[in-house]
Amino acid sequence: MRRAATRAIFIDALGTMLELEPPWERIDPSAVAGLAPERVRAGFEAEMAYYRENMASASEPDSLAALRERCAGVLSESLGREVGVPTMMRSIRFRPYADAAAALAELRSRGLTLVCVSNWDCSLPEVLDRAGLQGLLDGVVTSAVAGAAKPDPAIFAPALQIAGCSPGEAIHVGDTDEDVEAARAAGIEALRIDRGGEAGPGEITSLAAISHHLAPR
Repeated sequence: MRRAATRAIFIDALGTMLELEPPWERIDPSAVAGLAPERVRAGFEAEMAYYRENMASASEPDSLAALRERCAGVLSESLGREVGVPTMMRSIRFRPYADAAAALAELRSRGLTLVCVSNWDCSLPEVLDRAGLQGLLDGVVTSAVAGAAKPDPAIFAPALQIAGCSPGEAIHVGDTDEDVEAARAAGIEALRIDRGGEAGPGEITSLAAISHHLAPR
């Protein structure tokens, strides 16, 4: 059976378009003076684990601020000293993968609708803007705002609405089993990106390869 023409690309954020700069290396040295690097890293890992478990609560600015206060509390407890939200947030930065901007621009030049669909809090549009990618996207859907997180396929409902297309006319690109599971459950073709491996069926090693998987329009 012939696939429907591809009209939209849904793209995950972390691990797909963005990578995290290690916050334990970026934090103000004066804030962790005298602490072993291993303890600083463990503190941030505890904070990040707490964030992942609770990011669904951060659907608007006030709840996001409250979550960041709690995350700073987790970090402070792990390090045994007070680390405020401003210090913590200055250490958390994301950078785009080298292939991201060019791949998005190329897909857009084909007339495709591009929507970032990611398990994240409501601040993701700002993160993408700082990374220089927001202007290359037609929309952003976060799990916190959508009220559903991958592998729940319901997260794709807002993205399909933005794109104005059916599931069969979209492709989702992500780096995890949750991305693949959610997309397939929603009836959307899934491409898994594995930057360090070899591309098998349904896999790519670079965002530039997305264009090779489009069904003709």
